[in-house]
Amino acid sequence: MISDYFKLALKNLTRRKLRSWLTMVGIFVSIAIIFVLISLSLGLQSALSEHIRTLGADKLFIYPSLEAGVPGMGNPIKMTLDDYEVVSRVSGIKSSTYMAMENGKIRISDQTKYFFIIGFPLDKDAAAVFLESGGLKTDEGKFLSPGDKGYINLGSEFKYGTIFDKPVKTGDTIYLNDHPIKVKGIFKSLGNPADDSQTYIGIEDLREIFNTSDRVDYMVAQVQAGSNIQEVALKVEKKLLDFRGLTEKTKDFSVVTPEELLRSVANVLNIIMAFLLAVAAISLIVGSVGIANTMYTAVLERYREIGVMKAVGARNSDVLTIFMIESGLLGLVGGIIGVGFGIAVGKVVEYIAAVQLHTTLLQASTPAYLIIGCLLFAFVIGSIAGTFPAWQASRIRPVEALRYE
Repeated sequence: MISDYFKLALKNLTRRKLRSWLTMVGIFVSIAIIFVLISLSLGLQSALSEHIRTLGADKLFIYPSLEAGVPGMGNPIKMTLDDYEVVSRVSGIKSSTYMAMENGKIRISDQTKYFFIIGFPLDKDAAAVFLESGGLKTDEGKFLSPGDKGYINLGSEFKYGTIFDKPVKTGDTIYLNDHPIKVKGIFKSLGNPADDSQTYIGIEDLREIFNTSDRVDYMVAQVQAGSNIQEVALKVEKKLLDFRGLTEKTKDFSVVTPEELLRSVANVLNIIMAFLLAVAAISLIVGSVGIANTMYTAVLERYREIGVMKAVGARNSDVLTIFMIESGLLGLVGGIIGVGFGIAVGKVVEYIAAVQLHTTLLQASTPAYLIIGCLLFAFVIGSIAGTFPAWQASRIRPVEALRYE
């Protein structure tokens, strides 16, 4: 019986091809928008989650509160080497590193541009934690090593991007705040232009070139194997609170685990996605109105046909079901087109992001549950939009319908 309903509904829709296609446009556009937004959001969340996981599940990240400013850019809240020493001595910490950042001027030939310059200690253990926590791997040359002075490591954008007219390579001499400094190595791409435009020098060079103090902008601590990272994080927080003479209410720093970073990323993306979906819902409402209008018209056009159906034994429920299936099919076909278009748009956005923006973070994720969910959603929305017209059709009296001209 149900298959007969679907066949009849499909036949009725194909008789009004142009109107059916025009009606599906609203659903198609809204489903495409919703699909693209969710697809890109899922892809971005997955890429960021993977990037955070590469930092290591055994790492703690400690930094001053960012509410008053950006590290290296005049933030009045400061941490120093003394704070770092407190962190490094906490039980459960295997090894640690820190970094300080400055806004520096790099000159190559007659071009000058400004970048964040990251300085960090070059001793073996600290450098290993720094490399691992940043997911840094050399594309050419070598990583800075203990004793290096007057050397710099650069992100991949300096070699493969368009930061400067001439690509930078290992062995080149550049000028950092007018100090000659030699490129020792270029890192592989991390997947986004911001990270790939970073510059790295030894902490001693940073303090000499920028005349900085013992300020520390960021710390990374690796937890010993077998230790509970949450418990170690609490110990670090307590030690720093005691050392800095602070309480929970006056705390001016953060101790963050990878899980907390993932939750923060997910919360931000969920808020953004909810806002964008609310905007997309407007087009979905427009599409639903279009389906309802088409079904109302269909009821009027088939008034006599409905009367014949009921005269030969069709029940109110039969008529109601047929009309609801028709409206549902309008939504479903519009959803199929929308999902197909959404997949294509997502891949185009992904390609443009990779080629033009040099980032692999913006990816289109198309899991099966997203595709099936969008199709079911489109069918349900179509059915709901056609509910009242279908109910109106089921209420038609056969005698009046057969006399209708």
